[in-house]
Amino acid sequence: MNYEYIQIAALNQYAYCSHRCWRMFCAGEFTDNQYTIEGTALHDRVHTTGDINREDTWQIRAIYLKSEKYKLIGKSDLIEVVSGEYYPIEYKRGRKGEWDNDELQVCAQALCLEEMTGQTINIGYIYYAHSHQRQLVEINQELRDSAIATIAAVTNLLETGTMPPPSYSKRCKGCSLYSQCLPKASDKLRNYQEAN
Repeated sequence: MNYEYIQIAALNQYAYCSHRCWRMFCAGEFTDNQYTIEGTALHDRVHTTGDINREDTWQIRAIYLKSEKYKLIGKSDLIEVVSGEYYPIEYKRGRKGEWDNDELQVCAQALCLEEMTGQTINIGYIYYAHSHQRQLVEINQELRDSAIATIAAVTNLLETGTMPPPSYSKRCKGCSLYSQCLPKASDKLRNYQEAN
């Protein structure tokens, strides 16, 4: 399979769970649950296309971002421009996450913005709706390297279509694709086969 561009959201999904990413972006499977419905409602509110000037801040909502260098494409939640500096802001439904998948998504947006504007993006934010707080994301070299490695991994996943095996972890709690994946059953079957 040849994908011309990778959805920025695929990086978030891959970093969270490569099997989930495969189900969504290779198999085309998706099931809603309470969390995905809340997330969709949040993004529907945020994705009111347009721009607003608030004092010294220019807010641009729901614009498409693209990188030819990294073959990325996706819609931003919010871009703020303050004194000529661009800041990508990703909206999430819950509270600060335990994992770095949201930071990777912000970094991927920054990579696109850098290419589109010719400016270096050093910081972005994640806005968590439940706590009504922004978390600063430093777009440092370590995060950039991680994002680029994830882009390569997702590219490989999409090109080969090879399904990563499901594996149970704390991340499975609340996953809308849990019933398709059945990671505990897959782990038991794998352990049973290895024992023979």
